[in-house]
Amino acid sequence: QVQLVESGGGLAQAGESLRLTCTATASTFSRHAMGWFRQAPGKEREFVAVINYSFSVNYADSVKERFTIYRDNDKNMVYLQMNRLKPEDTAIYFCAMNLYALGRPDQKEYYYWGQGTQVTVSS
Repeated sequence: QVQLVESGGGLAQAGESLRLTCTATASTFSRHAMGWFRQAPGKEREFVAVINYSFSVNYADSVKERFTIYRDNDKNMVYLQMNRLKPEDTAIYFCAMNLYALGRPDQKEYYYWGQGTQVTVSS
């Protein structure tokens, strides 16, 4: 059974940075695309970023040039560096493992999910 555990959330002021970390127990971690999603209060969960097995990445337009996703396959970890945070970035952030090596923003492709970590950005 794969487990994903997020950490690094918290409270930040607009313009500040936070780094989220996701640790996976899967032995096949390096073969899977890993994604970050978020769910703001009263809204549906949405795609944030994905990093493929090949280290290619894709971002939601709302976070491009502010957020960076990267992974360390030796540690089974994926990170989300969030810079220049905005109040609209406030959400619960989820880490997810894709069934495939190349991932798309489609949540249906993500089979394993973490419990989420809260990020709150004040203005």
